[in-house]
Amino acid sequence: MAGKFRAVFLAAARPSKLAAMIAAGVALATVSACNTGSVLSLEPAVDVGSQTAAVPQYTGMQKLVPSNPYMTQAAYPRMDEPMSPVEQMPASETDCRQQLKRLDVAYTDLAPIHEGQCGIDYPVKVSAIGSVQMKPAATLTCDMAATFAGWTRNELVPSARWRYFSGVKTIHQGSSYSCRNIAGEGVLSEHGKGNALDVMSIELNNGDDIDVRKPGLFAFRTRGFLNNVRADGCQYFTTVLGPGYNYDHRNHFHFDIKNRKNGYRACR
Repeated sequence: MAGKFRAVFLAAARPSKLAAMIAAGVALATVSACNTGSVLSLEPAVDVGSQTAAVPQYTGMQKLVPSNPYMTQAAYPRMDEPMSPVEQMPASETDCRQQLKRLDVAYTDLAPIHEGQCGIDYPVKVSAIGSVQMKPAATLTCDMAATFAGWTRNELVPSARWRYFSGVKTIHQGSSYSCRNIAGEGVLSEHGKGNALDVMSIELNNGDDIDVRKPGLFAFRTRGFLNNVRADGCQYFTTVLGPGYNYDHRNHFHFDIKNRKNGYRACR
């Protein structure tokens, strides 16, 4: 009787044991499906350190630091927007501005000027050349500003010291950038390109204000000074026009750096 009861008990226990094994297998499969790491050690699939494991480990990748404004919460670096083409100054313009600094030119960069056929891509506004003031401040191309500054420092100032025993205080200019044609012609003036400057008078430190208009017959010192201005200018500019050339230039010197064929210069 006892043996018969034991056989019945074992037969009933087998299905329970089989069910337990099946349940354990299902649980194990469930854990594996939720984790790409080791099932036995229960390692996480995503790092919980300073950087997300899903982010490729590129060289230079920043660590996630709360105070770093260039990082997002997902640890991706926030890249700055590239400069627009207008803001990216060509190397030639950058080099020219270095030259302005060497010549001790006080200038301000202006926004591009575009007025029909006239304009300057990278204009500068010159207010002084060393201790020599420019009144009013002149809007020019950088090349014209550098050329005029070189002439002022190397020729105009030494000539004033030699003739008048005085330095130059102020250059009074009548026109720098101006959108217009050459008088009486349908050709764009160099003023319309920012490559020209008109000098009306030169004020010295001793109080003398030298008007560019043709001096009187016996104004020998002034005549000699203005002749130097004209002659020395022809070594720097491609065009120098002044009193005696025509009526339009009776009261000023016109300087420009117009590019002509065969290096021709107009000095009159």
